[in-house]
Amino acid sequence: MDMDEFTYARAGVNIDAEDKVVETILHGVGFSKDRVECNGMRMVLCTDGVGSKVLVANEMKKWNTIGIDCIAMNVNDALVMGARPLAFVDYLAMERMDVNLAREIAKGLKRGADEAGIIITGGETATLPDVIRGFDLAGTCLGVVERELPHDIRPGDAIIGIESSGIHSNGYTLARKVFTENGYSFHDEMDEIGVIGTALLEPTRIYVKEILELWQHVDVKGIAHITGSGLRKIARLSKDVCFTIDKPLQPQPIFRIIQKLGNVSDSEMYRTFNMGMGMAVIVAKEYAEDALDILTRYHTAQVVGNVREGSGVEIPSLGIHI
Repeated sequence: MDMDEFTYARAGVNIDAEDKVVETILHGVGFSKDRVECNGMRMVLCTDGVGSKVLVANEMKKWNTIGIDCIAMNVNDALVMGARPLAFVDYLAMERMDVNLAREIAKGLKRGADEAGIIITGGETATLPDVIRGFDLAGTCLGVVERELPHDIRPGDAIIGIESSGIHSNGYTLARKVFTENGYSFHDEMDEIGVIGTALLEPTRIYVKEILELWQHVDVKGIAHITGSGLRKIARLSKDVCFTIDKPLQPQPIFRIIQKLGNVSDSEMYRTFNMGMGMAVIVAKEYAEDALDILTRYHTAQVVGNVREGSGVEIPSLGIHI
């Protein structure tokens, strides 16, 4: 293959087009708020799927972790809105009913729910041979709002990055094609990451326990779950400031391999993948050490930058401004 740069759009996913579609849907349905009140309690609903990571699971015939991803993508999103995740329902669509596959997926759902401290109250299955090739998995999480997020983000605040476990569940259309179009099978092994498919199936990290503990001791101003569109998720916290990443977390080896194989630019990598940072937490500078004392008991975390005047997200050392 030539050395033309791989991009997410070239692989088949146009983030800018997705943003326009979302905006169109929200305008069409008259979306006005992301929290609802019921008997004095404010609630949120989050819904998400696993995306084309399911294709890797099918190729590897390993389905017992994909349910963890489904839980993680939803409960982590609930945290962003200041909500404690409570309950979950799943939706499993299959080309044809496969009891063994369903059993393995259920194992991951159970593990993810236990880790997140939630209950699975039900679910739905569908057989769609004319629509689905293999299977698709999605779910919806109910949470109760315990914190008003985001709030009062201002220049001088600290940005704390919490380490991801790897690619999580975004950017797989690009990641898969980088490997396959360079002649690799997901069963092949590579230095640093071992079996490619195994590395790609590393489950999405669930951040519920550490964030709930953090809320009890530190005034958290904002949380960004770094999923599809990468660092652009941080910019959604406020349009009135610039989030400057001076000391980004070290990306895991799989990101470096994808970048090298696909000749992918730094900018494209950071607007597609989490690049080693699964969540970004905003706190006042004076509370940064207290926050780190809690977060580092769970995972690697560090102050990666600060909030400044301006707009967007930047990594000065890489010349990135998103």
